[in-house]
Amino acid sequence: MKFYQQTISKPVTVTGIGLHTGVISHMTFHPTKPNHGIKFQRSDLDGKPIIDADVDNVVDLQRGTNLEQNGARINTVEHTLAALVALELDNVLIEIDGPEPPVLDGSAKPFMDAILEVGLEEQNAQRNFFEVPQSVFYEDKKRDVEIAALPLDDYRVTVMVDYNSPVLGSQHASLNNLGDFYNDISNARTFCFLHEVEDLHKQNLIKGGDISNAIVVVDRVIEDGELDYLADLLNKPKVEVKKEGILNNVELRHKNEPARHKLLDVVGDLALVGKPLKAQILAARPGHAANIAFARKLKKLMLDTNKSNILHYDPKLPAVMDINKVASMLPHRYPFLLIDKIFYLDDKQVAGVKNVTINEPFFQGHFPGNPVMPGVLQVEAMAQIGGILALSTVPDPDNYWTYFLGIDNFKFKKMVIPGDTLVMQLELIAPIRRGFTKMRGVAYVGNELVCEGVMTAVIVRKDSNNE
Repeated sequence: MKFYQQTISKPVTVTGIGLHTGVISHMTFHPTKPNHGIKFQRSDLDGKPIIDADVDNVVDLQRGTNLEQNGARINTVEHTLAALVALELDNVLIEIDGPEPPVLDGSAKPFMDAILEVGLEEQNAQRNFFEVPQSVFYEDKKRDVEIAALPLDDYRVTVMVDYNSPVLGSQHASLNNLGDFYNDISNARTFCFLHEVEDLHKQNLIKGGDISNAIVVVDRVIEDGELDYLADLLNKPKVEVKKEGILNNVELRHKNEPARHKLLDVVGDLALVGKPLKAQILAARPGHAANIAFARKLKKLMLDTNKSNILHYDPKLPAVMDINKVASMLPHRYPFLLIDKIFYLDDKQVAGVKNVTINEPFFQGHFPGNPVMPGVLQVEAMAQIGGILALSTVPDPDNYWTYFLGIDNFKFKKMVIPGDTLVMQLELIAPIRRGFTKMRGVAYVGNELVCEGVMTAVIVRKDSNNE
């Protein structure tokens, strides 16, 4: 799995008809900044409203996963989201001029192909995984559905389906590595049974459905004249089937293609939890309703598990800037270089770490016998991290100094002691102008806020000191 967040290198567009709405749309994937997440934008509506890819925005599950927010709706998002999860893309704006993504061939592969053609871009931010901390179970006895998530330092999915059909029978599909999704899962097409086609048409659905973008499973004997009726229904000159099988004798891409597509749907629906998952997912006879109910359960657990607003820090992952890179940008040295690493950096935010140990020189004289990190040094550590953000805005940071100008509304909530890992985050309150910068900073130990406040600084060219 990728350690750092990713976006796409440049915009790319796919065009086609929507499976259920039958509306042709142009859908463009745009690169975005770290922590943006996955969002849809209806460019055909007034104000171009944004719809977050979030389980809280699911409003309808009629033959697909449909989202609504800010007065706008987007239908059948699961194939698109599955492609993004498989590519480990964290930050994308999906602009679309219609109500539904193109169905294309009924799978996720065309979306992946388009994105891979323009390439992916790694970003200066660690990925914020939700590592499922305990076993989570969901059951729908009426539909005979069971889904479980088990703790795992990876993402794996296993799906079992059983349609009591002589054509499909019982099928299994597994994904043990996201890197295998493209070859093993992505081209599995959506499907339905012959007896469902007429009902779906009556419900004003599958207007864009076609035997070229969906598999129609024929699980009963066809009556005389019924094929002509089906041809009219599907706007085809002719359809055929050999006894029980697949309409128009379409060849399956995999013997268990329906099970693989159900796995694809699970991956796409669980993307709506809002973070990349680390878990073993086991699903028996899943569908969109069960997937979304389970996603809601996972999101609630995620919110209950991590209630802090600090950017996610994973000490197991490599730093965006290690101590050597930090020292190359900041002029501070022992004993006054007070930060150990930077794990997040963009043009508006920065986050870094100070590992507090009893070997800090200030503990010799600050409350001997009761070592507590001085509040002023917490502020200084935060200021140094803010300096990284300020200096990263100039092309030659070696030629600049950063000076403190002011501290406002600083509050200390909890003592910092040896053994603590101080995680600090600073965000620009306003754009940097003429070298002046104002940032709001927060510092946490674990999930507990220890201090917060606002700092003002200025960056000055070194040669200006001699003028």
